[in-house]
Amino acid sequence: MKLAEALQERADLNRRVEQLRARLSNNVVMQEGVKPVEPPDALLNEMDALLNRLEALIIAINRTNMAAIVDGAPLSDALARRDVLKMRISILRDAVSQASRLAQRSRGDEIRQLPAVDVRALQRQVDDLSRDFRLLDNRIQAANWATELIER
Repeated sequence: MKLAEALQERADLNRRVEQLRARLSNNVVMQEGVKPVEPPDALLNEMDALLNRLEALIIAINRTNMAAIVDGAPLSDALARRDVLKMRISILRDAVSQASRLAQRSRGDEIRQLPAVDVRALQRQVDDLSRDFRLLDNRIQAANWATELIER
């Protein structure tokens, strides 16, 4: 199995666990004299099996991320770089958005607000970081599809 397939399965398992959580919550209490729609014990058994598979998959994904190499370093390093780039871009985009807003004044004698940063330079930085993010993400995705999952 390729790493990318394992990541897709992990996402699917996470969705199924959350759906099962809701179903379990809806069936653990019942009105006196009325049976639950689904037997809670069966739901708990299904949840246990899903969580066991999810745990094994996460372990295999983590091992694979440490062994696979992207840009001369473990894939896990590239994932950390990508996560931080995403955060940096988000923060800078928020700053650009705030600094770009035109001052809302209803009267001419109100205090005028001006940007405290060079909006154009900040936007160029966002654009450069966004390009770096896309390129890194492409290399990560390529590695995900080229790498075999390391299973126990």
